[in-house]
Amino acid sequence: MALKRNGERHRDAAAPGADAGVAAVSQSRIGNWALVGGLALLTVLVVLLDVSTGNDLRVVPLLVVVPALASVYCSLRQTIWIAVWITTVVVGFRAGADGTFWDFVFGIGFAVLACALGVAACAARIRHATEMARLRSAAVTLQRQILRPLPVGTDHVIAHGLYEPIEEDRFVGGDIYEVVESPYGTRVIIGDVQGKGLAAIGAGFAAIAAFREAAIREPTLTGVVEALEAAVVRHNVFSAQTGEAERFVTALVLGFDESGRVEAVNCGHLPPRLLHDGRSSAVTLHRTYVPLGLAGLSQETRTAESFDLPPGATLLVVTDGVTEARDAAGAFYPLDERIGAWVGHGPRELLDALHVDLEDFSGGVRRDDIAALALLRTPADGGRLPAAPGEAASRVTPPGAVVPGVRAPGAVVPGVRAPGAVVPGVRAPGAVVPGVRAPGDDAAAGESERRTAAV
Repeated sequence: MALKRNGERHRDAAAPGADAGVAAVSQSRIGNWALVGGLALLTVLVVLLDVSTGNDLRVVPLLVVVPALASVYCSLRQTIWIAVWITTVVVGFRAGADGTFWDFVFGIGFAVLACALGVAACAARIRHATEMARLRSAAVTLQRQILRPLPVGTDHVIAHGLYEPIEEDRFVGGDIYEVVESPYGTRVIIGDVQGKGLAAIGAGFAAIAAFREAAIREPTLTGVVEALEAAVVRHNVFSAQTGEAERFVTALVLGFDESGRVEAVNCGHLPPRLLHDGRSSAVTLHRTYVPLGLAGLSQETRTAESFDLPPGATLLVVTDGVTEARDAAGAFYPLDERIGAWVGHGPRELLDALHVDLEDFSGGVRRDDIAALALLRTPADGGRLPAAPGEAASRVTPPGAVVPGVRAPGAVVPGVRAPGAVVPGVRAPGAVVPGVRAPGDDAAAGESERRTAAV
């Protein structure tokens, strides 16, 4: 029953990306050579303009606004260098200009103050951007740690996943998914928490934790959904006590077993897509119930319905971050039209094609998290489907199979003593050795001597 996980690098990959995001905020948007050339050209033009206007209009002091403009686009080091350069130019201009001593002092003081304010503004901008980048990185890392790394294989399906969180300040979303193998079959959930931010991640964690427990404990899929409903309601009660808004979770809960059919309970989520025999189609689910957390508003009792999933077929389930992606004209992503060209792909290749096509369609501009699962049905006899090139095995090892580096029960390994084996020079437990008193002999001898003395 144990799940074979492949893809632990999914967790480790989040950290480098987070560090890069924090480091990027302090980097300049303008290259050093371009900055030097532009600043030199600007200085020459301003000085020539000042010379041409004479004493009637002094233009050089206006250069003090350059550090303030540079603080928006340049790094702190570049802004400091610009401030020093502008201060030097203004001081040199004032030293050769006519005027009283106080004109000179006030002119230099104003230039130094303006340049210092520009440097301070740059430092404040970078500090704020760094804090926001760390907050985004922490939220995304937390979200990635909650979700299981994929692919993962069970006795019924091989699950591959695509997960791309949006990382714009408070807009980190709450997409969730999980795959659990239980005594009652494989249970799968994919869902989307209402709202954004850390509060949405907390609600998603409550739903996933409840699913991981209920999927193994509950014999029916509706029992699993009832446990999820209770968990979301409890989380909302706690959120209300702490001043947070209540949230609901749209979810699609699936159950796979040996019968070849899939049970489904749709709680306000998108229906799955079936890819098989060169065709793709949306699975028709006749009943769609209210999202998790809102059962109190409906009189309907959630029930499961089933549909066929032949061996070798792939079931694609996505969140609304896929279907609500838009192009430059505002048109929604046509998922059903696009997946028709990928029906011959394996689950990993299917998700890769979907990801690339989404990026091209939206121009890289995303407004929501993207989560998708491709669930490949394994053969009914428990056999192994051919793995895609470069793809690690994700099935449970069959009984009696020889796995390199793993010792089979009863195998003899050189240098390792089997239980009960006799080793020369080593006394076995309970063995009698002449001249060596066994544990407890001292106590027995003392008791014998006391009895003899009494007689």
